[in-house]
Amino acid sequence: MKIALLEPLGVKKELINQLAAPIRAEGHEFVYYDQKTTDPEELKKRSAGCEAVMIANNPYPDAVIEACEGLKMINVAFTGIDHVGREAARKRDILICNAANYSNQTVAELVIGMVIALYRKMIPANDAVRQGSTSAGLMGKEIAGKTVGIVGTGRIGLMTARLFQAFGAKVIASSRSEREEAKALGIEYMELGQLMAQSDIISIHTPNTPATRGLISREMIGRMKPEAILINCARGPIVDSAALAEALNEGKIAGAGVDVYNVEPPIPDSEPLLHAKNTVLAPHVAFLSEEAMIRRAHIAFENMTAYIHGSPRNVCEI
Repeated sequence: MKIALLEPLGVKKELINQLAAPIRAEGHEFVYYDQKTTDPEELKKRSAGCEAVMIANNPYPDAVIEACEGLKMINVAFTGIDHVGREAARKRDILICNAANYSNQTVAELVIGMVIALYRKMIPANDAVRQGSTSAGLMGKEIAGKTVGIVGTGRIGLMTARLFQAFGAKVIASSRSEREEAKALGIEYMELGQLMAQSDIISIHTPNTPATRGLISREMIGRMKPEAILINCARGPIVDSAALAEALNEGKIAGAGVDVYNVEPPIPDSEPLLHAKNTVLAPHVAFLSEEAMIRRAHIAFENMTAYIHGSPRNVCEI
């Protein structure tokens, strides 16, 4: 079997070779490309002759999948799979596996970091020091005692909820399915509109699906308290970014922390959030920590070994 890792995974090459050694020892061909590419023609060349390919968050479109006649498995070293050509994979019964849970802690910690940056005015505070100013106008807030609304109680959502509870916040939630694990933490489920109206802090943790695109609509943003803040470290299309920017600029809500957009960075100047007040913006780094990259590399190769041995794991519905 020929297997190709089509892009780097953010870990040292020595770790890749270490994880690939058992696969090679079983007689399989393993090829590693340590430079990213988004060129479909180059992706076709790299995938040629492969039964399985491994990718991270680089697009792997329908056109590439359609050109790879022997392809049977796409091993995604990432949580979301919306960058993969699922229509072509579905037509060919190609298996897609993901690296579930590698970034739970890392994403949850960035959410907390963004809230603290907004609540304690860290960007203006940094600017004040560098400009020779004082603490004037930099009165902050505490997380303790606030109501946090978690939208989507998957593993990342629940990890985020636990961290907020450790700070002394009350956590409520809205999700397509209610989890007993969440209820055991004392989390109350409610309709999304109620959550938006009651929360001081709202954190988004749903996947990007047809059902969730535009979920945080202009109407939902309009239900937020004037002092509320919204954090999106999930997927950009879930939130109406134009409506969010408008609410921020008009002072209808207090702030936003955003790590994801309708397109991958670099973000064009036309993105409304680039020109919105009281924002903390990041270029899709929520998943990106040394620890998370090592975890996902291990998970991706474990997925590959499981597939080779006829017992695929972390299989995604497509």
